[in-house]
Amino acid sequence: MRKLSCLVITLGLLLSVASQADAAGCLKGAVVGGAAGHIKNHGVAGAAAGCAVGHHMAHKKEKKEAEKNQQQAQ
Repeated sequence: MRKLSCLVITLGLLLSVASQADAAGCLKGAVVGGAAGHIKNHGVAGAAAGCAVGHHMAHKKEKKEAEKNQQQAQ
């Protein structure tokens, strides 16, 4: 129960920080990472890592879409 409450608190903090910054992919990554980390008793670390990976992947996708739109405009 303690681990679950830590996960809920961490996700709440991520949501509050995410609303202030460009958080594309962070929430989804944090949920997946937190769930995966919870299995290995590292839910908070998993959520943080998942947020970072999710944000990175979303940025890559946005960049790829921008390049595609730029090529279509030419």
